[in-house]
Amino acid sequence: MPRLRAAEIKPVEPVWVIPAKGAALSQAISSPSIAKRPRVAIIGAGVIGLGIAWRLARRADVSVFDRGKAGAGASHAAAGMLAACAEAEPGEEALLTLNRDSQARWPAFADELKHATGVDVELRREGTLVLALTADDQAVLAHRLDFQKKLGLPLEWLSAAATRAKEPHLAGKIAGAVFSPEDHQVDNRKVVAALRIAAENAGAKIHEHQAVREVSVQSGAARGVGLEDGTRIDADIVVLAAGAWSRGIAGLPPDRRPPVRPVKGQMFALRMDAAAPLLNHVLWAPGAYLVPRCDGRLIVGATVEEKGFDDTITAGAMLTLLEAAWRAIPAIEELPIDEIWAGHRPGSRDDAPILGRAPLENLFYATGHHRNGILLAPVTADTLAKLILDDVTEPVIQPFGLERFLPARAAE
Repeated sequence: MPRLRAAEIKPVEPVWVIPAKGAALSQAISSPSIAKRPRVAIIGAGVIGLGIAWRLARRADVSVFDRGKAGAGASHAAAGMLAACAEAEPGEEALLTLNRDSQARWPAFADELKHATGVDVELRREGTLVLALTADDQAVLAHRLDFQKKLGLPLEWLSAAATRAKEPHLAGKIAGAVFSPEDHQVDNRKVVAALRIAAENAGAKIHEHQAVREVSVQSGAARGVGLEDGTRIDADIVVLAAGAWSRGIAGLPPDRRPPVRPVKGQMFALRMDAAAPLLNHVLWAPGAYLVPRCDGRLIVGATVEEKGFDDTITAGAMLTLLEAAWRAIPAIEELPIDEIWAGHRPGSRDDAPILGRAPLENLFYATGHHRNGILLAPVTADTLAKLILDDVTEPVIQPFGLERFLPARAAE
């Protein structure tokens, strides 16, 4: 990736404007030369913010601010599934295109992270099984499978015997399963750790426990961020990647605040014998999903609750998830409980991400990823960096701008 070149003459303070369509960021500076790298403030240090920071830090001075510990929000709570195919539903064709694009980037993204940091994010390629326990389950899956195959997705129906051949510990009576060979998984917590190392090694500065109160706006443009402690940080570019907290960042006109809400999810992990695990594939069972880790952990999730930022763990949620997991794999009743937690997915009004340039100069959005934050980390990092540094909007993110939520006049 080419670097912005420093001028040989005395530095001149640049004045930033929104680039004209097709113009590179360097052409948007009023000075005839680039005296310094652009200063970028990223609000949010989850996988989205850290991924963008990693990509930008090669050509910009990047500071990332988070209200808590880096990666401790939805990125920590996730299950790490890369389920672009099995979850495809009618009306989400544009999102499917984005999901599949990012899914295809994951192998190279994981390899690059390992090369840059030494951290193996454990990209597992056994694929995903969507289990039907009963004939009714099978009928539902058959209807969805017909739609998914018309989209050209690589899914197939497996008989009960074929399903059991892949996972012998499944319940005694099953109807079969849909097998998705390209829906894989990563260890999301290792992804967070790797992205942080990669971003810092590239020069980004991570500021934990420094909550951003507002985007600083002057003369109709974002000029930096204001922290909760009153500190102002000047920046040439601001990226709003605060996940479920994105709408709460002040300083923006009401219709420029992304319509993102917290969607609560409760989960737990069981502990298997890593040498003889009960499950090897990601398994979607009626009422729960189960995700096996290399270290023997078995992630079970997740509830979907519209309860704001409530993080209470409830007996009812645990009972529902445990029962659903037990119906799929009865032997889990002997496993110890390793961990229980709750997280908050960033859900937009249509449950698709908000990506791209804001209708406010110098501000960019990368939020609202809902249940696909881990899956979409590579495509978000790559496309936002290209947009910010080179003013190139990749077609795959064009349907996901904030303007889809705005009245026609405001969007213009």
